[in-house]
Amino acid sequence: MDSLLLEADCIVVKVGSSLVTNNGEGLDRQAIAAWADQISHLVKQSRQVVLVSSGAVAEGMQRLGWKKRPKAVNELQAAAAVGQMGLVQMYESCFSKHGLHTAQVLLTHDDLADRKRYLNARSTLRTLLDLGVIPIINENDTVVTDEIRFGDNDTLGALVANLIEADALVILTDQQGLYSADPRKNPDAQFINHAVAGAPELEAMAGGAGSSVGTGGMLTKILAAKRAARSGAHTVIASGREPQVLVRLAAGEAVGTHLQAGQVKLMAKKQWLADHLRLSGKVIMDDGAVKALREDGKSLLPIGVLSVEGSFERGEAVACFDQRGQEIARGLVNYSASETSRILRKPSADIAQILGYVDEAELIHRDNLILL
Repeated sequence: MDSLLLEADCIVVKVGSSLVTNNGEGLDRQAIAAWADQISHLVKQSRQVVLVSSGAVAEGMQRLGWKKRPKAVNELQAAAAVGQMGLVQMYESCFSKHGLHTAQVLLTHDDLADRKRYLNARSTLRTLLDLGVIPIINENDTVVTDEIRFGDNDTLGALVANLIEADALVILTDQQGLYSADPRKNPDAQFINHAVAGAPELEAMAGGAGSSVGTGGMLTKILAAKRAARSGAHTVIASGREPQVLVRLAAGEAVGTHLQAGQVKLMAKKQWLADHLRLSGKVIMDDGAVKALREDGKSLLPIGVLSVEGSFERGEAVACFDQRGQEIARGLVNYSASETSRILRKPSADIAQILGYVDEAELIHRDNLILL
């Protein structure tokens, strides 16, 4: 089988901390120069490339003389602020040797949760790509808190792939790819060359935490591939230590684990809804409402809602769960949490009498709802 990158025109490449910082010993200029060389090769093929790079915190730790990754948010933010300077300087220096400009783009979850900021971020990235600039993206660790963070750059890479509707996501790590079990513990572990992104058995194969330098493990990469597939992007998980790995993938060589997107691209608004990592609240639906959404393509009506959790206002994104605790959908709600609690289990014809007004007959219209 050929590489999933063979026909990809727009590619998001995520490079992990251990690769960029030589396992936490400070920025590895030789490695970064190699990424710049390979990406410039892809650009010469008229491909658009976005680079999601970890390493700011690890570089900041090295500059500050810290041997162990801090846990306090303020210390992590300080390390990120110090390290981001060195990270961007080195990328700019390495890409400039190939006649390419770079742009620093720092994102938080709020940037993608707010519809206007989401559209602004997409417009900026698309413009940079059209100008032939290489966007260098990282989470804005200097200001982010645990409540609004992506958690790891694998997730961020998938969200960026969704954001710009990329054809492929390449996650470069210090592992060869995905195995059926941990090869360090199980000598019978089988290497997974190809699978469909989002296949349930993949998550069972992937457990384990990340390195002492980074925050992600193989599971985060599997979940990132599942998320990227929502917009039709294929994912490749490969070793960043493989010589010329990006060039070889672009030439059709099937290096690493290839996770094929099994879904067609979502509409832009529904893609944005699917990308919400944190939601304002949730509603619990009865089985009839679940069937109406899943099988009949209907909107969610108040009569199909059993209960409401959380605090949300009209227009915010909420999750829709069945009675067994499985998330079925998410969407933009037409009534606040307090209003929803008053009209649940009631027919839409009663909304005006109960609330004193009626905005929409639906609690969530099907045009503002995405099935998961």
